[in-house]
Amino acid sequence: MWRNTQSGWGVVSIALHWLSALTIVGLFALGWWMTDLGYYDTWYNQAPWVHRSIGIMLLIATFARLIWRLIQPTPHAEGNRFERIAAHAGHIMLYVLLLLVLVSGYLISTANGRGISVFDWFEVPALLHGLPNQASLAGDVHWYSALALIILAVGHAIAAMKHHWWDRHATLVRMVNPAHSRKR
Repeated sequence: MWRNTQSGWGVVSIALHWLSALTIVGLFALGWWMTDLGYYDTWYNQAPWVHRSIGIMLLIATFARLIWRLIQPTPHAEGNRFERIAAHAGHIMLYVLLLLVLVSGYLISTANGRGISVFDWFEVPALLHGLPNQASLAGDVHWYSALALIILAVGHAIAAMKHHWWDRHATLVRMVNPAHSRKR
């Protein structure tokens, strides 16, 4: 039940999926909200600190998720050949965009040469800094890749609902209930 099988996702994969999804939506909303903060707003300094801290935690969770995905079987995908290829390409793009958002966020935050304090628990050092226009270029990449990630995630959710309600596949149920995967 903890591990994936050929017929379904395990608890670990399901938990990492939904934790990532909720965190991505939350970080996007927080990031969007932060762009309107003025210098004298109470959250002017606190919101970016929270955003960076959660972003680093998501980066760690994403690496764990990728490792887990590499060592676990991938359940058989339902749908026709085109849908399976599109789903696979979509999943790859979700990971690529997520990593692009996270790495560009790191590059924005460390452009000044200072590390990132993660909830005052530990600090991630600034390994790459001082590049010409680093914060500005990384900021553009961060914004546009985050926007693309959210758009693709919405498409992903719509496709899951289409498979559930229109095609009557168990795709969505398998990503919510690991026990359902074992009933086949």
